[in-house]
Amino acid sequence: MMFKPRAAPGGPRVRSTKVPPTDSLPEHPVREATDPMDETQFPETTPAGTPATQVWRARWYLWEGGFLTLGRAAAIIPEHSHHALQICVGFDGDVGICRGADGGWLRSGSIVVAPDVPHQFDTMGADLGVMLVDPESREGRWLRRSFPETITAVAADRLEPFRDALRAIRDSTGDAVETARLIHQAVRGLCAGPPPPHALDARIVRALEVIRQMDTARVSQDAVAKAVFLSPSRFAHLFSEQVGLPFRRYLLWRRLTRAMLAVGRGSTLSAAAHNTGFSDSAHLTRTCYQMLGQPPSTLLRPGEFYELPAPFELPATAK
Repeated sequence: MMFKPRAAPGGPRVRSTKVPPTDSLPEHPVREATDPMDETQFPETTPAGTPATQVWRARWYLWEGGFLTLGRAAAIIPEHSHHALQICVGFDGDVGICRGADGGWLRSGSIVVAPDVPHQFDTMGADLGVMLVDPESREGRWLRRSFPETITAVAADRLEPFRDALRAIRDSTGDAVETARLIHQAVRGLCAGPPPPHALDARIVRALEVIRQMDTARVSQDAVAKAVFLSPSRFAHLFSEQVGLPFRRYLLWRRLTRAMLAVGRGSTLSAAAHNTGFSDSAHLTRTCYQMLGQPPSTLLRPGEFYELPAPFELPATAK
């Protein structure tokens, strides 16, 4: 029994569509023209024109700045990079990660990928889970310190507890708050040593919180710089130094995660793009392909969607 979908405070309820058994799904699912995931909104090819990989049939737990998705696929996801720590785990086999387009493959039961690292992902036909964690959160920085290499296999002594934690999430009948707590505990179980100190500059922590609270369609570098009492040029330099990428690139990533939340709530791709600051749906599709390796049509249909409160906190508010 699934928990009842519950939106974050002030947000609408998330759309939930049940996933039938894989062998009962038609090759091209039939949708009404008025469906929020209408075929005309989601082209079946990547921006480069190459065939899309297998449709990802999954359950999605979405939150501000990240997600956990659970499902099964047999595909190699092309090279991409995103500003999040990626944790991938196979429940009944290994998964594979390759750095860049021509690096060597690492195959293991669970792998952690550092933020902003170009990589390919081989699902290897496994029943698997993929989680993206905000690297500026306390747990994100803790994970980064625990897994300092760009691509790292999770050691056996931490692999099974993590698998068990994700199985508990998959089988949970709790509400959104309880599920967020379970995700938080699962990530904490991967972290080694004491929690990290509050290393981020307080002004950047405040800027990240401002971005979280603002409408991404209207966020600008000048507005955030003003909110933290810095000149735009000084803010741009400090942000890149502290976060590891330019403000505009970071904002593009946040817009993508907001757009995924909007689609999960039932929005069309065009509306999600417009409401989160993309120029049009094609811009959103290109960004999704560049950052997640696939267009929205491959990732987000058919599926089961649940919105959670963010499981991870920024350093200034972490306890």
